[in-house]
Amino acid sequence: MSTPGRPEPDDDAARVPLSLPESREALADGLAARGYIVDDALAMSVFLALRMQRPLFLEGAPGVGKTLLARVLADLFDTRLIRLQCYEGLDISQAAYEWNYPRQLLELQARAARADGSSDATEGLFREAFLLKRPLLQAIDAAHDRAPVLLIDELDRADEEFESFLLELLGDFQITIPELGTLTARHRPIVVLTSNRTRDVHDALKRRCLYHWIDYPSLEREVEIVRRRVPELADHVRLRIVAFVQRLRREDLSKLPGVAETVDWAEAIAHLGVTDLDPGVVGATLGFLLKHHDDIERVRGALVEQLLADQP
Repeated sequence: MSTPGRPEPDDDAARVPLSLPESREALADGLAARGYIVDDALAMSVFLALRMQRPLFLEGAPGVGKTLLARVLADLFDTRLIRLQCYEGLDISQAAYEWNYPRQLLELQARAARADGSSDATEGLFREAFLLKRPLLQAIDAAHDRAPVLLIDELDRADEEFESFLLELLGDFQITIPELGTLTARHRPIVVLTSNRTRDVHDALKRRCLYHWIDYPSLEREVEIVRRRVPELADHVRLRIVAFVQRLRREDLSKLPGVAETVDWAEAIAHLGVTDLDPGVVGATLGFLLKHHDDIERVRGALVEQLLADQP
C-alpha cells in the first residue's frame, strides 16, 4: 500500500545516490582521513553494508567507536546525520511520527468558521501537512535529495517491544501509518544501529542487519588513533598513554575506559605539556579515564605506580 499521490519508487530511485568507495581499502582510507581507524574486518562489514544497502548492527563495549562511525560516515558522504537516541519508554510517537493535534484543531476551527455544510469538516486532516516527523520517518522522507545516515543509538536501552516496530523499517525501508498509508524511502538511508549489550537484541532484528562486534583496538591501532586525534603529543608519551590504558583494561573495574576516554586523556596530557607520565599526573587526571569513584580510588596510588612500571 502506498500513499495516494506519492510515486512508487523504482529500483533506480531506491538506490543510495552516493559515491560509494570502490573497495574496502578505499573506504578505510576515507575513514582514516577523518581520524577513524578501522581494521580489515570492520572495513569489510561497513563496505558490504553500504554496497548491499543493509543496516549495520554494531555491538561492543561503550567507547569503542560505534556511534562515532556513523558520524564519520555522514562526514565522508557529506550527507545528513539523523540520530535516534534510545532510552527506556521510547515509543512510536517519539521515534517515528505523531499527528500535530494542535494544528489539526486550529484547522477544524477555521473550517467551522467558514463551513457551508457542503463537505466533511474533518476531510484531509490526516495528511503529511499535519504530520510531525521524528527521526525514523525523517530518515525515509522522500523529500531527501540523497540518502542520509540514520543512527539508532544504544538500542539495548529501549524496551524490547520497540524492536518489533523497527522490523518493517529495517527490512523494507518503509513505515506504515494507519491513517495515511505506507511511506517508502526514495533514497534508502545508511542505517547504523549500536548496542552496548546491556541486554540481548532479538534475532528477528539482527537477521535484517549485517552484524559486527567492535572490540578494543590493539596497542598499535590505538596508538595510531591517538596520533591522528592528538598529533601534538610526543611519540613516547603517546605510547605510554595507550599502554597504560590497555593495562588498565585488565583490571576488575566497574567500567573499563574506552577509546574515547583514551583520546580525552591524551588531549588533557597534551594541554598539561608534560614530557612523561608520572604517578602524580596520572592520579590527578584519572577522572578522564574512569567514571566511577570506587574505580578511581582503587587505581589511585600503588596500582598507578605498578601499571606505570609495567609499561615500555
